[in-house]
Amino acid sequence: MGHRSRLSTFVLDCHVEELAPHVEFWSQALGKPVAAADEDGDGRYARLSTDADEPVLLLQKVGHGSRIHLDIETDDVEAEAGRLERLGAKRVRKVHTWWVMEAPSGHRFCVVRQQREPFGPHLNRWE
Repeated sequence: MGHRSRLSTFVLDCHVEELAPHVEFWSQALGKPVAAADEDGDGRYARLSTDADEPVLLLQKVGHGSRIHLDIETDDVEAEAGRLERLGAKRVRKVHTWWVMEAPSGHRFCVVRQQREPFGPHLNRWE
């Protein structure tokens, strides 16, 4: 049985003490209003407003160096992680319901469960 996936989110990993001023910077820099200044109530995540056909823009407070990574959303996390492994990616670690993976180029990315309903445009179908 096939599954579906698409680019979901650009995550700005921020190695900072306080996320709020950086949320404001990226909001102004990208011309995107703040949709959620504290997404989960723990000060670790903030989301900027994007249209349904655009990737989500998420800021995440992290303990490693600042960088950007992307998330691929799917209706079958295990099938998508397996497909990407066959392309040369490696599973790094499982976090909650998603996989942190590493591309052959060394870039980290995540395979996450479907983030938005409906699944929306720019969808790939895999057999």
